[in-house]
Amino acid sequence: MRQRPLFISGKDGYHTYRIPAIIASANSTLLAFCEGRKHSRSDTGDIDLLVKRSTDGGRTWSGQQVLWNDGANTCGNPCPVLDRDTGTIWLPLTWNDGRDSSKEIRERTGHNTRRVFLTCSKDDGVTWAEPKEITSQVKPPDWTWYATGPGVGIQIERGPHRGRMVIPCDHSEPPGRYSHIIYSDDHGETWHLGGSSPQPRTDESGVVELTGNRLLLNMRNHSPAHHCRQVAISPDGGATWTDLRFDHALIEPICQGSICRYSWPDQGGDIILFSNPAHETDRVKMSLRLSYDEGKTWPLAKTLHAGPSAYSCLTVLPSGKIACLYEAGEDEPYETITLAMITLEWLLAP
Repeated sequence: MRQRPLFISGKDGYHTYRIPAIIASANSTLLAFCEGRKHSRSDTGDIDLLVKRSTDGGRTWSGQQVLWNDGANTCGNPCPVLDRDTGTIWLPLTWNDGRDSSKEIRERTGHNTRRVFLTCSKDDGVTWAEPKEITSQVKPPDWTWYATGPGVGIQIERGPHRGRMVIPCDHSEPPGRYSHIIYSDDHGETWHLGGSSPQPRTDESGVVELTGNRLLLNMRNHSPAHHCRQVAISPDGGATWTDLRFDHALIEPICQGSICRYSWPDQGGDIILFSNPAHETDRVKMSLRLSYDEGKTWPLAKTLHAGPSAYSCLTVLPSGKIACLYEAGEDEPYETITLAMITLEWLLAP
């Protein structure tokens, strides 16, 4: 395993870097996204969306590129997805007036609401289209807060919905917070609202494709009685979600996590990966877990960083290497966004 800080808070013009996302292009270029928070660590205010590129498997990186800067407003929550059929990288985002807190947005007392945008790159992240608004396609009028990801989306590989791009999201509506997905069946030209979690008290989520033409939604959980993730299953490409349950193996202190498929049963192993701070109360101990049975159990775990840590994002390169981009520090979780490059052999070693 190799690790290095990729974004260091206080450097290159930003007070804090947060909300990591990483994806590999069709040509194996790695793209690392995050929010550059200009003046403070706050979730609101002057926040820009940034990206760095690596064309050599994460060994060297470009300088940071500003993808979206809307003055003093908040631009963030990156959740990229690769269209394997076209090579286009789609990047859903969210925007809000920088003067508004999340509480004001939820209570409709702010200057504006949370809005959804989309950009894309057709050249491995060298250039990006002007962000266009898709709020009317994916956000009902009675929803207040809204977030894409953060993390990565997926493109369904098998079954009747093959080719569908699915983005995990969350929103607020009475009586609470819910996870949901949005999807595109026409290579990103139009986007549609999928199903929501069956009950409230979930929000930031990740999605993974299972065998049997199913999807699994893995969600941050706000139930005070259970310090772990919640999960739900979709049999219909994300249109509906059922079988909601607590996954008590995936302990968590109310934080974001990341899930992705490493390999299919007919590719030499049924392997799904999951990362998060594996502690019931504190954002510490960034861990990488492995499941051999479609996320039912998680028998193997390795610690990437024992100290303060928070949000993370996983992707698998065509070479089989695993990239985990995560928030970490020595005194606080938000000192760096660090990249860990991991081999399956390292993860499986005793």
